[in-house]
Amino acid sequence: MKNNLKLWMVGLLVLLVNLNVSAQEAKYKCMLQMTNYDGLEAYVIVSLIDAQGNYEKTLYVMGPDKQWYNGFKEWNKKLGKKKENLSAMTGASIAAGNRSITTFSLDESKMNKGYKLRFETAVEDDMYNVKDVEIPLTTEGISTKTEGKGYIRYVKLNKVQ
Repeated sequence: MKNNLKLWMVGLLVLLVNLNVSAQEAKYKCMLQMTNYDGLEAYVIVSLIDAQGNYEKTLYVMGPDKQWYNGFKEWNKKLGKKKENLSAMTGASIAAGNRSITTFSLDESKMNKGYKLRFETAVEDDMYNVKDVEIPLTTEGISTKTEGKGYIRYVKLNKVQ
């Protein structure tokens, strides 16, 4: 009887921990519209940046060929220190004038604490934009359409219900 009670208590504890973790994660649909630039398809890196400006986590990579990732100088420096498994979050690169819609998860506990989302872009034999788009991870910032400074025309995020 005591063993059954212990198993039941452990199971309840695991359930509560999982509920707490999943309650902090929220899925967001990201709509990215590119400008009509001249050149090849762009690679895009979406990263979570902490309040001190340091890379914390790669949320999504648009561009499947890892051989081109070294073009992202700032992101690649961070990746060199801490290897991430990118295979689960890699999608297609995106051509000029095209639109991409993808979904990724954000830790809601980081909202309104100085974090931001950084969208870096690179095109082969052309410019690299470290901060093509930066979106403050605030209640207002996350719900606003944000204009790009390079290859990205704008980014719009919507929380998935």
